[in-house]
Amino acid sequence: MTLLLLFLVLCYVVAGVGAAASGDAGGTYAGLDKPVWAPPGWLFGPVWTVLYGMIAVAGWLVSCRSVPGRRPALIAWAVQLALNALWTPLFFAAEQYGAAFLDISLLLAAVVVTASLGFRVDRRAAWLLAPYLLWVAYAAALNLALWLNN
Repeated sequence: MTLLLLFLVLCYVVAGVGAAASGDAGGTYAGLDKPVWAPPGWLFGPVWTVLYGMIAVAGWLVSCRSVPGRRPALIAWAVQLALNALWTPLFFAAEQYGAAFLDISLLLAAVVVTASLGFRVDRRAAWLLAPYLLWVAYAAALNLALWLNN
């Protein structure tokens, strides 16, 4: 249970650092020229709260298995979390929408790799990452649209 708590703390610290580095994310998002399919700003907090919990449990499940492939899966998990941490400051604080799009594109690839490697270690971990993968793909499309519109 201590290890699960460590994964949860790590994920929510990344969320907290991202929130602190985002400045006035709500105001920035509200002021952007958004596509009609953009979600309302209030939706991001609840979605990310759930996703970070799922990311943490996925990492924990992989870490608990003593099987070949665990180490590469955990490295991929750490890489995707680092890329995740970079996106918010790039997009909101620096307003570097192109750099943020590059980051989220790399994040999307890293989540695919993480889920694929995780599937070999613990299939539950990969399934826990499926909603995250879908959300990041949607967010990448939104990031691209916002970059092009603004």
